[in-house]
Amino acid sequence: MVLLAAAFLAGFIDSVVGGGGLIQVPALFSLFPTVAPATLLGSNKLAGIFGTAMAAWQYSRRIQIPWNAVWPATLMALVFAFLGAWTVTRIPPDFLRAALPFILFAVALYTFFKKDLGATHRPVHAGQRERALGAGAGASIGFYDGFFGPGTGSFLVFIFVRFFGFDFLRASAAAKVVNVACNFAALVWFAWAGHVAWWVGLAMAVANMTGSVAGSRLALKRGSQFVRIIFLIVVTMLILKTSYDSLLG
Repeated sequence: MVLLAAAFLAGFIDSVVGGGGLIQVPALFSLFPTVAPATLLGSNKLAGIFGTAMAAWQYSRRIQIPWNAVWPATLMALVFAFLGAWTVTRIPPDFLRAALPFILFAVALYTFFKKDLGATHRPVHAGQRERALGAGAGASIGFYDGFFGPGTGSFLVFIFVRFFGFDFLRASAAAKVVNVACNFAALVWFAWAGHVAWWVGLAMAVANMTGSVAGSRLALKRGSQFVRIIFLIVVTMLILKTSYDSLLG
């Protein structure tokens, strides 16, 4: 029951701004201390892809997802997440572990002090330029997710708000679609290597999807300002978590 509750809460938070792994991954590691870490991470991806896909579907029913930027970002994220996962087997991500808290801190400060950021949906690019920038964003975040991972969903939200002019609600919807591709790439990698506890992951997936429905509906009801507040809370949690990991590492 503890694991399912954690999966529900992770799905809820992840559907709004990302960051569900802050809850789901520690729960898995604490409840299954003897299971290989790679298997726990693979099971987390299995649960997460269902929750993220459900959130993307919920958003797509109520708002217009900016596909011109999202589809090239999704395609490139799928490809580069594989490349990132391959690279991490050859180059340890220690430098990112040390730098991540500072990067997240800069994101949080920028979002906090720029009060109008993401308040309205005013895309600043169109046509081929928007598709090209979407592809670049998907490639960079996809590679990051495969190579290291923490905060991927939140980084996607920030990029779509800051560099594309989306409001927080549409940015979150766009991030979910791209995140499905990242999770799928990682899941294929873990499954091929035999690192997925399927029954655990599928049980968590049900709870994750339920939380995802609740979170996405609340975000749609409350709007961009609500998403902005949750974004700042989750990024703050990520700063604390990554700082702790960096110090221990």
